[in-house]
Amino acid sequence: MTLLSDRTLWPALRAQTRHALACGALQPIETALTHLEEGDVRFAVRQVSSLARKESARRTDTSSASGPDAPRRNPFLPYDADLCVGDISPTHVALLNKYNVIDDHLLIVTRDFVPQTALLDLADFDALFVALRGGDVLGFYNGGEEAGASQPHKHLQAVPLPLDDSGLSAPVEALFDSVAVTNEGARIGGLPFAHAFALIDGMASDAAQSALKTYRALLRACAIDAVDVDGVAHQGAPYNLLVTRRWMLVVPRAAERAEGISLNALGFAGSLFVRDAQQLDTLARIGPMTALSRVAKPRTGSD
Repeated sequence: MTLLSDRTLWPALRAQTRHALACGALQPIETALTHLEEGDVRFAVRQVSSLARKESARRTDTSSASGPDAPRRNPFLPYDADLCVGDISPTHVALLNKYNVIDDHLLIVTRDFVPQTALLDLADFDALFVALRGGDVLGFYNGGEEAGASQPHKHLQAVPLPLDDSGLSAPVEALFDSVAVTNEGARIGGLPFAHAFALIDGMASDAAQSALKTYRALLRACAIDAVDVDGVAHQGAPYNLLVTRRWMLVVPRAAERAEGISLNALGFAGSLFVRDAQQLDTLARIGPMTALSRVAKPRTGSD
């Protein structure tokens, strides 16, 4: 098995993208980018006029024609060879996101089936850091359906930074000057919902092992306990994880949608998606930070 490295992964992804576009396996979704400001963050909001097509295709991919009680189809077993970038580790494969909204959207998928609600382990972080070491990249994980996961098969995701060309690598970084360290961990003062934050060194020789320890500490800080399911540690509650080479953020979730708008981990980085002009108007009315607050767990008095 020839494994992709931090030097070869992203060039291989771009080469596979050209192939997948040519054969029709990759179906990018066009968007219109706008910005909404709230809470000192300039959120990047993409209006996805064809998101309904994506959701319809997702239902087709995950449902059997034999009826609603039939098992859901797993698009990762087997995966579409035209979307396969290569082997990123002995345990994970790198795939293109079939319906990508952001260019060079990478999926890091376990070779064998593992539930999306299982906690991340060292193999997951080893695979993720191949992507993170290859450039300025945001890795993220949607822990369960309430956190925005669309598939039950464990998969991390990664997209290049910046998330748009208007400023910071990730809009949420505008709040990093408000980080405060307490006995319970670091908090970002400008985030009005429960979360846990840490600075990391993604280029250190032990980056994956160190990131795993930090991840577990942030879960504990968010009161997300491990639950044993058939000998495998699972999450005790839904959450989102964001990781760059410089920082890590965990946000415990309470709901998947706010005012009908689906929100996943990218929202907490400052990048949101809406289906149409009506959803954009709704998001502008309530404010993107307020929308995130409605799907995240509320802050407690000690936060």
